[in-house]
Amino acid sequence: MRLHMHLVSDSTGETVTTVARAGISQFDGVIPVEHVWSFVRSPAQVEQVLSMVKALPGVVIYTMVSPDLRKILDDGCRELKVPCVPILDGVFKALSGVLGAETRQQIGRQHAMDDGYFSRIEAMDFMLQHDDGQCPWDLNEADIVLVGVSRASKTPTCIYLANRGLKTANVPVVMDCPLPKELESLTKPLVVGLTINPEPLVQIRGNRLKQMERGGAPLRLSDDYTELERVRAELVYARRLFARFDWPVIDVTRRSVEETAAAVFQLYQGRVGRTAARLSVDAPPPA
Repeated sequence: MRLHMHLVSDSTGETVTTVARAGISQFDGVIPVEHVWSFVRSPAQVEQVLSMVKALPGVVIYTMVSPDLRKILDDGCRELKVPCVPILDGVFKALSGVLGAETRQQIGRQHAMDDGYFSRIEAMDFMLQHDDGQCPWDLNEADIVLVGVSRASKTPTCIYLANRGLKTANVPVVMDCPLPKELESLTKPLVVGLTINPEPLVQIRGNRLKQMERGGAPLRLSDDYTELERVRAELVYARRLFARFDWPVIDVTRRSVEETAAAVFQLYQGRVGRTAARLSVDAPPPA
């Protein structure tokens, strides 16, 4: 079954798209067809959305703060007999009840160029400078360092974490090649080892080689890069390193990048919480 999903936002559309995808993922046999409408900020734009909804009926899901535009969209969907869902209304209502305050109804406020925004940009710059073992001399400035063999999803996980404002670096594990000496003496970052089952890793590496060949990129990888026994030996070597330094390990075999990043972030939060608790206990009593 195909379902047309009209995702309407007065900002980037990131929130409504994420929520809609999370919702539709719980239904089997449904093929979602997304129509994303971003920066909808005028009655004419809403009417344009409604004309498409009339041509391709399905469900309308939206995040808009303007009462006037919301009314136009709600009334239009009611006439077309199409479900229209304001996904943030329940959240706003609950927060207003707890806080005893009304929402400001300011468009795109979560994307404001505030300290959090510049922190994310700084984290992204740090991640790019410290990808694949680069610039090891200031690894201690990182919040998180990911360590693992080639194609264990280190870089995409770093990108995801950097987008949350965390300075993240990654270091590859290569057999017969020592780790950067700086990695062995880190005091500030959380170091996490990423591992994966050998069979899917061979497949991932094989797909990567095919992409490189199609793109005309020069191949500088060893002949046994996708050889199963060699891959198994690499993973055993990596596991021994993780155990030697007592780094927590996450198996990414059946995890998406988002799930891996969430698991790393959970470890990071636990570490930060334990550090804060220890500092609180060790703090001198007030005078």
